[in-house]
Amino acid sequence: MFYIDSVNNNKIAVYDLNPEGKKTIFLVHGWPLSHKMFEYQVNVLVDYGYRVITMDLRGFGNSDATAAGYDYDTLATDLYYVIYYMGLCDITLVGFSMGGAIATRYMTLYKGYGVSKLCLWGAAVPSFTKTENNPYGVTIEYVNDLINQVYRDRPKLNKDFGNMLFATNVSEPLRNWFLDISNSASSVGEIGTAISLRDEDLYNELHRICVPTGIFHGEKDKVCNFGFAKIMHREIPNSRLFAFPNAGHAAFYDELDNFNKAFLGFIRK
Repeated sequence: MFYIDSVNNNKIAVYDLNPEGKKTIFLVHGWPLSHKMFEYQVNVLVDYGYRVITMDLRGFGNSDATAAGYDYDTLATDLYYVIYYMGLCDITLVGFSMGGAIATRYMTLYKGYGVSKLCLWGAAVPSFTKTENNPYGVTIEYVNDLINQVYRDRPKLNKDFGNMLFATNVSEPLRNWFLDISNSASSVGEIGTAISLRDEDLYNELHRICVPTGIFHGEKDKVCNFGFAKIMHREIPNSRLFAFPNAGHAAFYDELDNFNKAFLGFIRK
């Protein structure tokens, strides 16, 4: 692990595995997790000879927690600082859930600098909440309740939310592992990004994505409805939809083998 200074000298924790790998895969985690969530993809990617870079978003994992800066523009700028200062190019950018929203904003705010392919996993795109263009979103009241729970009992919120990730019967130790990752987040980061999930809308940006895009989504997703994937596929040019019928929000684990096979197939082409 090392740190890269971003906006206002905020330190972003970065992890670089297999720097001499044949191609770079850059993974951006979701709410309220950290880089650790990608363990069951990172091992496979390294085995196949890829360079794998992950980061902790500000306020999460080992990155600095700041009082502000949890809007998508700032989070995308943190991502830009990492990509720019590491001199990365021809990367496959992967974003899960909220990380998918941040990756989408990066593609429009920075014109996809350094990115040759985009992968959106259970992405909170085009919006997490219900809008005119996304009837599948959750209510604003639902997100406000999540925020209130952070103020009152964050560990319970994280446990309850974590249980919504899966559509299959995963082991209790695995659920506890995800809970530990969630509890490592700062409360200020968890609240600030929840506000962004509530308020930000990417719909009008989707047509501006100009790289091949893989949309990976569980059909039983209770966090970001599968309808999100249909909208992304319709609005993003040159996109391909990978649906996982037995998976929830964490399709990357619910259908682990099928998911990794599909993901590897997409990034190889």
